[in-house]
Amino acid sequence: MSNHQILNNIEHKDLKINTEKSAQLGNAQTYSIVFPFEFKHVQADYPIFFLKDDADKINAVALFGFEQNENLYLTEQGWQASYIPLMVEREPFLIGYQNNENNEPQPVIHVDMDSPRVNSESGVEVFLPHGGNSEYINRISTILKTIHDSEATTKLFVDSVAELDLFESFNLDIQLNNGTKNRLTGFHTINEDKLAKLNGEQLEKLNRSGLLHLIYMVIASHANLTALITKKDNLV
Repeated sequence: MSNHQILNNIEHKDLKINTEKSAQLGNAQTYSIVFPFEFKHVQADYPIFFLKDDADKINAVALFGFEQNENLYLTEQGWQASYIPLMVEREPFLIGYQNNENNEPQPVIHVDMDSPRVNSESGVEVFLPHGGNSEYINRISTILKTIHDSEATTKLFVDSVAELDLFESFNLDIQLNNGTKNRLTGFHTINEDKLAKLNGEQLEKLNRSGLLHLIYMVIASHANLTALITKKDNLV
């Protein structure tokens, strides 16, 4: 369940957020949505794949594990990676909409009051004692704005890859050292054979738009599967 409220410094003046990363705080997730502007950082630690949501929309995701509610980057010391995706970092905040005086929807910050991170006792303050924004919530605001503003470029990336028919579904069978098996299903990746067969005009268009570089970062990220499997092996 969730309880989304528009954030304000009156009702939420004592709001504090536990920013630690743990399973108890909701970080035991198998993957997170990521955005093309993050690929440069994401591909250093995580395999990037694609997943269709309930509305048949394709999203890029960083893979954290092979089973439901498994995050192999979580340890007793916290999240062990050089970069944490912004959709994880922004929790428990999200973008919502509120109509302005012209009855036009405007993006505003919402907070999920049912999140285990939310409390009034300990954690990072959202507002200063006199009502001003803390550095923490200013950073969250920047994260949310960056995500919101990336909508057009994210759509361009997904639409361009789909138009060239480069998405392909795949199944990944993983056998661990102890003989147990895991199977990853439902995900999509880039079809490298079709990518290699694009003509010069198509490749030039992708290159000029900066999308070709992003596609290659997705492909390069798959090298992280080996490290992820090793993490899994070390747990069994």
